[in-house]
Amino acid sequence: MRRSRAALFAAAVRLVTERQTTAISVSDLADAADMSRRVVYQQFQDRDTLQLEAALDLLRRAHQDESGTDDGDTPDSRATKVLAMAAHFAQHQTFYRTMLTGTCAYAFTKELCGLFAPFNRQIVLQRHGPDLAPEIVDDLTDFLTGGVAAIVHTWIVDGTAPLDPADLTTRLARLLPLVTGSAG
Repeated sequence: MRRSRAALFAAAVRLVTERQTTAISVSDLADAADMSRRVVYQQFQDRDTLQLEAALDLLRRAHQDESGTDDGDTPDSRATKVLAMAAHFAQHQTFYRTMLTGTCAYAFTKELCGLFAPFNRQIVLQRHGPDLAPEIVDDLTDFLTGGVAAIVHTWIVDGTAPLDPADLTTRLARLLPLVTGSAG
């Protein structure tokens, strides 16, 4: 089952990238993965679920590759992590642009926010510590996460290829002191 999921994920990423649409039939996805539609439906509710899971798998694998070099939580290490994430998005711009504008855009954006939220919560807690009530920490984290997601979304969707990962990293880094009211 693990191999069939991997084959379906690879087929989804490849077809979405090549065709620049998420409107790809389950039959085409199954054929590209060299399996039957029945196998696809045994593992996924529908085409959008498969494409969303393929995107999340691609993100998770990129995060695993990057997380092997954990050098603490310093401004430099945070910048390195953001740069690695930006480089990944730049490398797969066509795929992510299509996912952010296709039929599963809402679900994918929600998942991206889930990916960004822990990082932003850490920033909020480092800046404000125990001074904020938990519900305010939650709201401020969501607010910051939504802003980051909007900038990343615009950079991927409207950016001219090839995207410059350092540009996105710089844009986000220069906002951080303004948002947190700290020196960085």
